[in-house]
Amino acid sequence: MAGKEKRTIQIIGERNIRLHLSNPSHREKITKIGKALSSPVRLEILDMLKTTPRSLQEIASILNIPLSSAALHIKTLEAAQLVITESQPGFHGSMRVCLCSMQSFHLETFDADIDSASKTISLDMPIGNYWDCGIHPTCGLADENGPIDAYDTIQSFYTPARVRAQLIWFTKGYLEYRFPNIHNPLLPLGEISFSMEICSEAPGFLENWPSDITVSINQVEVCTFHSPGDFGSRRGKLTPSAWPNSNTQYGFLKTFSVREKGGYLDGALANPAVDLKDLNIETLPYISLKIQVKEDAEHVGGINLFGEKYGDYPQGIVMNLTYL
Repeated sequence: MAGKEKRTIQIIGERNIRLHLSNPSHREKITKIGKALSSPVRLEILDMLKTTPRSLQEIASILNIPLSSAALHIKTLEAAQLVITESQPGFHGSMRVCLCSMQSFHLETFDADIDSASKTISLDMPIGNYWDCGIHPTCGLADENGPIDAYDTIQSFYTPARVRAQLIWFTKGYLEYRFPNIHNPLLPLGEISFSMEICSEAPGFLENWPSDITVSINQVEVCTFHSPGDFGSRRGKLTPSAWPNSNTQYGFLKTFSVREKGGYLDGALANPAVDLKDLNIETLPYISLKIQVKEDAEHVGGINLFGEKYGDYPQGIVMNLTYL
């Protein structure tokens, strides 16, 4: 077993292969991979090489095939970049040692959720599906039938019934949402945005009640919306009849976004210091959105967050990924 120490191969190249059928530059590689995977013998070779380097002689011996056949199979797998080989010292001169270089292969045939006209993927998150929270009273949640649990109790934010929430309010603190990461890494991302209906939070409602509401994506601060007030002088277009006239009724539909250079509020540059690459979108299986009223904000005036059945806009929190 003296030669065993020499059987190490440095893998350079793609370990996780992602290809898209509609990308012309990917089709030659897809064809080669398809050919390589079309043989049961080559599948057996990949399986035996996934963790253990082996010589051509060993492969031929284990599969009981001629050495020349083993060499042809390895050549096909090499052409598809599924296997790498190196010449290493053996007991009688040099020998070719092979190892599977692929961990996963993903082929996409189409973008099921992408709007072909705007090149945008959208996902609407119900406002009660937050991942984490850290809030301070006054606070509460409501569905279309009225309050969920009791007013001004932080415990209400942990009840399983929170998933029904259509209106959420608190004075300061944060809600964090985790959207599934539906970004297609094969396409160049031009913008990520989140739109939501929000306003300040005052006792009852006060049209002049400023609040600074800050939004962060993947823990990177995008920008702050200065909400002028908490609105209730008319009923919200969607606000259910169970909700009293004396309480908050509707808000503003605001869009927070990040492009290649800059954080934007409703399409206007608000933070030139942030960049798409700062968000590290491809590193996590989720995309985090934090909505916050900071303790040290100039205006700690709370927030009301509206779902699809309250306010003026029939939506929760909508995430859009727009491609170039």
